[in-house]
Amino acid sequence: MPELVRPTTRVRESFLAAMAEFRAEGRGGADDESMIGSEHRAYGATWQTPEGFAVYVCALRADAAEDAPRPDWRVPCTTLWWVEGPDYLGRLAIRHRLTERLLEVGGHIGYDVRPSACRRGHATAMLRAALPVAARLGIDEALVTCDTDNVASRKVIESAGGVLEDERSGKLRFWVPTTA
Repeated sequence: MPELVRPTTRVRESFLAAMAEFRAEGRGGADDESMIGSEHRAYGATWQTPEGFAVYVCALRADAAEDAPRPDWRVPCTTLWWVEGPDYLGRLAIRHRLTERLLEVGGHIGYDVRPSACRRGHATAMLRAALPVAARLGIDEALVTCDTDNVASRKVIESAGGVLEDERSGKLRFWVPTTA
């Protein structure tokens, strides 16, 4: 059964295969502003070695600390991976607070499911499993956004209790309660 875990080196091979799937879809390029894109640009060249991948995992884990070094425009972020045994299925990021930009287009929670694992309920299960984590971080209602044309993501957010507030900059903005 899949579970949310902190980033771990034990799923490296499956993670690399997932990143290859994302690249085959065109993700990771210079114009990709997603989590996948920015991390691919920052760390992708080092993922091939176990040592480089371990550095990446440590950086993701450290980013959750309030006092971790980061650019002024970034906030603490808890990254969790959706895994089943040795298989990396997806990732989820919980941003501990919102900046003006995150309030407009990014939200508290962002997620990705690897292409070969899509349409199996992973995004729905992952988001639901993350809501108690967000509550423990002091987030009463999480802002979760999706592209206006992403019907699947909209259904995921709504199934978790998301209530549409509005559309801004091509993104639908939903508020999702983190406690039942």
